[in-house]
Amino acid sequence: MKFDELKDFLDEKVNQYNTLDFIETDPVQIPHRYQQKEDIEIAGFLAATIAWGNRKMIINNANKMMNIMGNSPYDFVMSFSEDDLNKADGFVHRTFNADDFKYFIRSLKHIYTTYHDLENVFSQHQSDDSMQEAISKFKTIFFEIEPLERAKKHISDPLNNSAAKRINMWLRWMVRKDANGVDLGIWKSIPTSKLSCPLDVHSGNVARKLGILTRKQNDAKALKELDFKLREMDQNDPVKYDFALFGLGVFEGF
Repeated sequence: MKFDELKDFLDEKVNQYNTLDFIETDPVQIPHRYQQKEDIEIAGFLAATIAWGNRKMIINNANKMMNIMGNSPYDFVMSFSEDDLNKADGFVHRTFNADDFKYFIRSLKHIYTTYHDLENVFSQHQSDDSMQEAISKFKTIFFEIEPLERAKKHISDPLNNSAAKRINMWLRWMVRKDANGVDLGIWKSIPTSKLSCPLDVHSGNVARKLGILTRKQNDAKALKELDFKLREMDQNDPVKYDFALFGLGVFEGF
């Protein structure tokens, strides 16, 4: 497929899947339930953190997390007591358990108290053309308080060759905004042009079949290769093609 034909094909698929109907079956529905900026970003971060495996299970368990927090994530993070944290006992999503959840809440409070908000951490450390260095710095900051070693695996580091799929997806939700309304676009200090595709098994396999990714592993090197190709198609909004790659893989079995 020639470049123009491929771009037209993917643009068509973006239009097909970047619709409000997408929200109904996607974890992005969790932050969509809130109006306050801090509630949106916390709900989005926690939902994205557990976004691997069965999508229905992801949504169900993200709902459980919101219920534990009284459906007021920011208020819970800033004012929790130890008794409040104990409400998380028994929570588990695959390898993410109650201890991880409690640490995440403590760390989020540290970030809001010390760095003002989550957006500030990322915007201060963004590079000229990417958010990958900022993601790495975010992980460092996230574990500034007494670290829970087992929780470290739940925050990826692109500088350690991770594709950081879940954080890149969360950044898409927070930064990207268009008239279709799937992505929330509440962070204004980061340009959409710096976002990277949430590279997972579905988007990676589709990208390889389309010839826009050659590397076999879904790692940081593969993400850099895919980013380059997607930026050729749309330098201002390359991550919109996540809708096409994901939709083709999950809904069409491409």
